[in-house]
Amino acid sequence: MLDLGWSEMLVIGVVALIVVGPKDLPHLFRNVGRFMGKARGMAREFSRAMNDAADESGVRDVAKTFKSATNPVGSAMDGVKDAARDLSSFDPESKSGKKKEPLSAEREAAKRKIEASSARAAAERKKREADEAMRKAEELETASRGGSDAAAEAAPKKDET
Repeated sequence: MLDLGWSEMLVIGVVALIVVGPKDLPHLFRNVGRFMGKARGMAREFSRAMNDAADESGVRDVAKTFKSATNPVGSAMDGVKDAARDLSSFDPESKSGKKKEPLSAEREAAKRKIEASSARAAAERKKREADEAMRKAEELETASRGGSDAAAEAAPKKDET
């Protein structure tokens, strides 16, 4: 539309200062700003009205149909993206209309007990896995030494267990 650079704006400002005068220049700029704001608002309103009219007449539906006819893979990917977006924002509490209420004291205690026992079981499992890894490492070390030392060390272990 209007392509004004800084140099053109500077020339307009100097001419306005000479023609209008320094006393009335702020009032002029204020009025020009109001006019530009109203013009932008009217342009936005017009654009919104045209988009609404296009929606009512089904132009977007026809455009979407043409797009899917010319690019079926792209339209299929759009469908997949929409489905993924719907699944990622799924909240079962809000869909059912139920509000999440705080747990009763008994249920809260049971919840804590379950969490503690599962944490304890996980720690025991990790300890068993670490012990197993250490045992395998020791076996590999003794096997790499080879010979009679490995047989001598392995014999007492069998008797202890």
